[in-house]
Amino acid sequence: METLTKAEERIMQILWDIERGFVKDILEQFPDPKPPYNSVSTIVRVLVKKNIVGYNSYGNTHQYYPLISKEEYSQEFLGRFVNNYFEGSFKKLVHFFSQSDKVDTDDVSEIMDMLKDIQDQKEGQ
Repeated sequence: METLTKAEERIMQILWDIERGFVKDILEQFPDPKPPYNSVSTIVRVLVKKNIVGYNSYGNTHQYYPLISKEEYSQEFLGRFVNNYFEGSFKKLVHFFSQSDKVDTDDVSEIMDMLKDIQDQKEGQ
């Protein structure tokens, strides 16, 4: 799967939220000032070429929908991110965030609980 630009990601976020829509429906989801209709239309057509968005034709207009789920894209994106910035190590990623002032003790406690649940599930398989 190709990496999406910020503009493409924004449109995908909207499509994941609304599930399917015409360019005008996508445009309505943008805050003011809204981008030009033609810009949104062009980006959606690029996403179609990348096989990330599909469409149904109704005359001269198209209703668009995601071909990949938000979860699929998130996994792919996070995998690339970890490979590019943390040598493919999730342990290094967690260590990086643990050093951040933005992670408070409540977050650390919740993360530890989640990791313990994951470990228990994997050991139970």
